[in-house]
Amino acid sequence: MRAVVLRSPGEPPQLEDVELSAPRTGELLVRIEAAGVCHSDYHYMTGDLTAPLPLVLGHEGAGIVEEVGPGASGCIRVGDRVALLWRPRCGRCDACISGNPVLCELGAVQAAAGGLPDGTSRLSMADGGELHHLMGVSCFAERVVVNENAAVPVPDGVPPEIAAISACAVITGVGAVFHEVREAAGRPLLVLGAGGVGLSSVMGAALVGAHPLIVVDVDEAKLDLARELGATHTINARDDDVVERVLAITGGAGVPWAIEAIGRSQTLQQALACVAPGGTLVAVGLGATGAEFPVPLNQLVQRQKRVVGSLYGSSNPPLDLPRIFGLYLAGKLPLDKLVGDRLPLTEFGEAYERLTAGAVGRGILVP
Repeated sequence: MRAVVLRSPGEPPQLEDVELSAPRTGELLVRIEAAGVCHSDYHYMTGDLTAPLPLVLGHEGAGIVEEVGPGASGCIRVGDRVALLWRPRCGRCDACISGNPVLCELGAVQAAAGGLPDGTSRLSMADGGELHHLMGVSCFAERVVVNENAAVPVPDGVPPEIAAISACAVITGVGAVFHEVREAAGRPLLVLGAGGVGLSSVMGAALVGAHPLIVVDVDEAKLDLARELGATHTINARDDDVVERVLAITGGAGVPWAIEAIGRSQTLQQALACVAPGGTLVAVGLGATGAEFPVPLNQLVQRQKRVVGSLYGSSNPPLDLPRIFGLYLAGKLPLDKLVGDRLPLTEFGEAYERLTAGAVGRGILVP
């Protein structure tokens, strides 16, 4: 099959012919219908994030189950439409048992090793050489083999591209609101970054009634979309002092919650400065390996500010994804507005050029 292979950071990935072996115990073979173009993959392409190489890119995908391996639970069958999770749960570790499966120990090991949960890869180069999975998904390909716990059924009426982005960008942004923000109705909330994750947080915040809902970015087109999705105030950080504007909008009080969806030290510091005493900064943006965020100690102690990291929106994907799909079908989450250009897998390079140029909307690759 064809797949987008990254051999070395800093070198352009290439569309190559690779081998994909049959699913083993508790695994699924899925034909990819749509794959979202996420900035996290770009971090691996540049070397800001590291993983075993070579690997097949892509972690935000959806498709149709074509084969079920032996010993599977039977909950998912051939022909089912599924969204793919890049952090499957084992159901046995402390994180899973305590209700925080996104921190699953086995999932973390899988991500680090470049394989599936059993530690091995179903991928190989055409000549038999070693080839790794990215976060257990690798959906910039015609097909994938995944653990059955990495697949969530998709209901009728949810298009493949919506299912794909919901399993990463949307659940991360909306989940940060649902799980880390409390009693936001009628209270201020700030979102820094109007990419796919940030705009998902905007939708989630609008849904729960946050007001004023303030969004910061450097791209006017993205800020226009943020207003369309429910932002009451937008700030272009190229033109305005973010902290001054936020304090002016809130009458000098600051915001009870700020969600930083960029992953940069400067914007995290801005967000913390905007947080009111007793408020919370929720960090959802991934930064480069080794990136640091200096925090003034007395901001935390004397003003009782909290800084919370949120991986995957602090969600429980098997529970939260059906909720997101239901809200989409009910017209409460206008996820179609997040979808940008649809391109064939052969044009993955163009898709990332558009991403890095600041294109509005999530690019979608269609194998």
